[in-house]
Amino acid sequence: MKGDFHIHTYYSDGVFSPEKIVDLAVEAGLEVIALTDHDNVLSYNVAQNYINSKNLNIKLIPGIEVNTLYKDYEVHILGYFPDATKSDFKAMLKNQQQARIKQTKEILRLLAKKEGIKIDFEDVKDMVAEGGSIGRPHIAKAITNVGGTSNVMEAYSKYIHKDSPVYIERKTVSPFDAVEVIYDSGGIPVIAHPYDIDIAEKLIKELMNCGLRGIEAYHRKHSPAIVEYFSSMAENLGLIVTGGSDFHAPNIMNGQIILGKNFIPEWIYEGLIKEKKNIDMAQE
Repeated sequence: MKGDFHIHTYYSDGVFSPEKIVDLAVEAGLEVIALTDHDNVLSYNVAQNYINSKNLNIKLIPGIEVNTLYKDYEVHILGYFPDATKSDFKAMLKNQQQARIKQTKEILRLLAKKEGIKIDFEDVKDMVAEGGSIGRPHIAKAITNVGGTSNVMEAYSKYIHKDSPVYIERKTVSPFDAVEVIYDSGGIPVIAHPYDIDIAEKLIKELMNCGLRGIEAYHRKHSPAIVEYFSSMAENLGLIVTGGSDFHAPNIMNGQIILGKNFIPEWIYEGLIKEKKNIDMAQE
């Protein structure tokens, strides 16, 4: 089935509603999608209710992208089919949300104190849907909105990095804990866009001890050679291959719902379904 298994909505740092994403996916001829917002799963029910109400012919996979830190690396862990009612899973998301709020408020405090850039926390919070995940893109946009910088990229280069005097690192979950919690919830943990991590192979092997089951080989940042590299790694390690556009907004920098050269093979969906059955059997 033609699918896209890495898409963001305005419940995190995407610009569109879940309903709009569904419409775009249908227009693009996709048959199955996964909404993978950062650190929350709120978009799933909204999108599924919309699909049901409109009787649309598209499948929806429950998904998430958990932001984690390991040493100096930011590691993103995708999860497919997690049981969001599991206590450990809910606790992880609660902690992630609290860490996001604490980080944002502290950065806003330092921006006002050290740079004279005054931003109301509610103005940042209002950039995401109710209960959604606020983060660095929203802070950068807020800085630009009040005239602190001329554009979002300038806000990142001046303020949203670890060497900035106003930046505070988020106290977030480790990739090992994220993988374990997703797996224990019946989900499929997958490392996202591993090309971003120069210790990817070593880390992937270590994460397998906690339940890692897949590698996102297909991604808009991955050249054909990189796709082949991580696909071969997955095969050698007995992991599944996944992929997605990592869509946030309709521009060339942020990926497209219409995948074009970022084509996701139709067999990826079957691999996800098969792996979900394997995990369910193993946890019976």
